[in-house]
Amino acid sequence: MTLKGAFFAASALVSVSATALTAEVLTIATVNNGDMIRMQGLTADFTAKTGHEVNWVTLEENVLRQRVTTDVTTKGGSFDIMTIGMYETPIWGANGWLVPLDDLSEEYDVDDLLPAMRNGLSHDGTLYAAPFYGESSMIMYRTDLMEAAGLEMPDAPTWEFIREAAVAMTDRDAEINGICLRGKAGWGEGGALITVTANSFGARWFDENWTPQFDQPEWEEALTFYVNLMNDAGPPGYATNGFNENLSLFQQGKCGMWIDATVAASFVTNPNDSTVADKVGFALAPNHEGVEKRANWLWAWALAIPAGTQKADAAKEFIEWATSKDYIELVAANEGWANVPPGARTSLYENPEYQKVPFAQKTLDSILAADPNNPTVDPVPYVGVQFVAIPEFAGIATDVSQEFSAVYAGQQTVAEALEKAQALTVDAMEAAGY
Repeated sequence: MTLKGAFFAASALVSVSATALTAEVLTIATVNNGDMIRMQGLTADFTAKTGHEVNWVTLEENVLRQRVTTDVTTKGGSFDIMTIGMYETPIWGANGWLVPLDDLSEEYDVDDLLPAMRNGLSHDGTLYAAPFYGESSMIMYRTDLMEAAGLEMPDAPTWEFIREAAVAMTDRDAEINGICLRGKAGWGEGGALITVTANSFGARWFDENWTPQFDQPEWEEALTFYVNLMNDAGPPGYATNGFNENLSLFQQGKCGMWIDATVAASFVTNPNDSTVADKVGFALAPNHEGVEKRANWLWAWALAIPAGTQKADAAKEFIEWATSKDYIELVAANEGWANVPPGARTSLYENPEYQKVPFAQKTLDSILAADPNNPTVDPVPYVGVQFVAIPEFAGIATDVSQEFSAVYAGQQTVAEALEKAQALTVDAMEAAGY
C-alpha cells in the first residue's frame, strides 16, 4: 500500500470509529397508527445516515398520553423523543419540560411548515415540537352505497343530510352500518369528536367567565343527536370504538360513512388494506343547519424532545430526518405519493405529483377551515378546537368522555351524563382556581 493510500485508509478508519463513538440509541414513544408504523419501517435510512439506532415504544393513543405525560412531568428520562400533539406542546414548552427546536438546520426549512401547524406547536414564538403530520377531520364515504341510496354527497353537508344518508345506507343483514363514529373514552379519542360535533351545534366547553356549559341546550341537542344517529345507523358496541377500530370497519366495507382524521384517507384508499379502496369519496365535516361552525378539528402528531433526555443532539437529528422534505420523498419513492405524511408542509401542497392525490385538496381545505382561536359560535376564553388549551383539560375531558361513553353503552341517559359532566367540571375548575 502506498503512503497516500495508507493515509486515506487510516482517515476512513478514524471517521468510522468517531461515528461509532458518537452514535446513540434513541428510545421513541409513539402512537400505533399507520403513518407512525410506516416510519418505523424506514428507520434504517436514518441509521445508515447517522449511525444512531432507534428503539420504538408503540402504544395505543390513550396509553401513550398517560406514559409520556408521567415521564415528562417527572423528568423520568424513559424516552428521548415523544409523539405529542398541539394540546401538550405549548403547555409543556412553557413549563420547561421540552427542549426548544429553535436551532434546526437551514436545510430543514422551518418556514415551509404550514402556519397552522407551526403556530400550534409553538410557545411565545418558539417551536417545541415538529409536525410529523397534520390533520383535520372530514367525511369519508362509500360512493357506491351513496349512489344506491339515491343520494349525492354535497361538498359541505349538514348533519341532517348525514343522518338521512346514514339511515338509508344501513343494512343490518349485510353488516353494513350507515356511519361509524368514535365512542371510546379518552379526551383525544371519543372526546375529540363529540367536542367538535358540539361546536357545530353551537355548544362550547366554557363561557367567557370559565363557567362550564354542559347544562345548556346546545350540548343536550348535540349529544342527543349523536346518540340517536349511532343507535340507528352505527355499529354495535360503538362505545368502545376509536380511530383504529373504525378504520378497520371501514376498510372491511362495514361503514357507509366515517367522520374522522383526514390522515385516514390514505389508509381507506390503499388497495392493499382496504376492500373499498376504489369506492371512497370525501367531503368537509358537517355542520348543524343554521350553525356556521363545522365539526372539524385541528391537530398534529408531532415529535418533541423531553428535557429529561441526555441525547438531545441525536434526538434533533432524528426529528429533522423524520419531519423533513427528504422523508416525504423517501415515502413517496417507496409507497407512492398518496401515502406520504400529509398536512405539515406548504411545499407538499404545491407539488404537482401530490396535487393528483384525490384527497389532497380536501385535506388542506379541512385544515384551513379549522380556527383554534375562534373554535365556537359564541366567544370563549380558550384556544383549541377539539380541546381547551389549559393544563386541567386532559383530566377533566377524560372524565367527561367516560360519562358520554356510558351513554353510548346504554348505561345512563343523556341528561344524566350532562348533569355529571357539569358537576365534575365545575368542581375541577373551582379546585384549579378558575
